[in-house]
Amino acid sequence: MLKTDETRDRLLAAALEHVPFDGWSEKALLRAAAECEIELDAARRAFPRAAASLIEYHSVSADQRMLEGVDDTTLKGMGVRRRVAAVVRSRLEQSEAEREAIRAAMAYLALPHNGLLSLKCLYRTVDAVWFAIGDTSTDFNFYSKRALLAAAYSATLLYWLDDQSEGREQSWAFLDRRLNDVVRAGQLSGKLKRILPSAELLARMSRNFGGRNFDYFRSTRPGRE
Repeated sequence: MLKTDETRDRLLAAALEHVPFDGWSEKALLRAAAECEIELDAARRAFPRAAASLIEYHSVSADQRMLEGVDDTTLKGMGVRRRVAAVVRSRLEQSEAEREAIRAAMAYLALPHNGLLSLKCLYRTVDAVWFAIGDTSTDFNFYSKRALLAAAYSATLLYWLDDQSEGREQSWAFLDRRLNDVVRAGQLSGKLKRILPSAELLARMSRNFGGRNFDYFRSTRPGRE
């Protein structure tokens, strides 16, 4: 489990400056520690798996910023699709300055031995999105929504990384098209059958990784254990 704290925040911010040159690596972590005047042992304790720990914490931090950036007032009067789009767009816009770092993280997570970490980060993000819009679904519907959004979010993230349009407007149009397949109630039942294996996988991930019980969510989810 991960819990945000000042030491990790400082190290991550400093490491991000080195990722374009050193990649997500122990070298970037050690340089960050030197700049922050944090002992190397303390830096390694904060991120024991170096690149993997840094990437995971970066994803956690982005999820946290996303949750803090939206509220009931921001989403008031919107339908489900528009609310989801607004939250996902908020996450990506807040990460604008970190596009190259995210690109490097995607390449790292695409390696076969990092598949579990990739799914773990993805699950956290889509779960946070549905929570942000006030989703109260349970049981299979809970997992199916996350499986559907995982596909839409992943595709949009890849598109956004290469989008050179002004204001990333093409990315937001792409996101809208993907979300049309996620939240149209009239099409949902048929899609659930097609994505059943993915939904089961996310259900297992939730049990294995703690699902909505991650420490970093406990402080942002009033009334949820």
